[in-house]
Amino acid sequence: MIALTSEEGGTAVHLARTALETELRGGTFSLPPLPRIFSEMRGVFVTLTEDGDLRGCIGLPYPVMPLGEGIVHAALSAALEDPRFLPVRAEELSGIRIEVTVLSEPEPLTCPPSERPDHVEVGRHGLILSGAGRSGLLLPQVATEYGWDALAFLDHTCTKAGLPPGCWRQESVQVFTFEGQIFHEEEA
Repeated sequence: MIALTSEEGGTAVHLARTALETELRGGTFSLPPLPRIFSEMRGVFVTLTEDGDLRGCIGLPYPVMPLGEGIVHAALSAALEDPRFLPVRAEELSGIRIEVTVLSEPEPLTCPPSERPDHVEVGRHGLILSGAGRSGLLLPQVATEYGWDALAFLDHTCTKAGLPPGCWRQESVQVFTFEGQIFHEEEA
């Protein structure tokens, strides 16, 4: 995966902010001209926080659309469609901080299930777990923020999927790792 520069990361965060400001204030957002990297197919998540607390987080784990479109889609979905929260209102926008995480392509862990913790690097890897018709994803920064080790990270990803902790030990459960390049909105 070709990394974004810090300038391109700033553009990603600004794109998410502009899309939110435009749509939540009743306008219709359209993509501006963007650097070439934004036309590459990439997975991306947008995380919204308010006073340090999660306010919405939705994204595309797989590269199903160009990065620029994915950022806009994820930003609007995080603000308006995260089922854990009421939709963000326009008057809240000044207190919302935006984080954009650009993802590498998820890769399956191909080791025996008992060895999975040995192949998860906390602080580097995000996890996708799927089994029993369910799936869950946690971004790389989540394990670091909570101080989890690889076992706890795997268990919490099971819980995120609506499955019991420890289910990652089952052969029928798939675990994928990915990396993320994280860009934060500067404090105003």
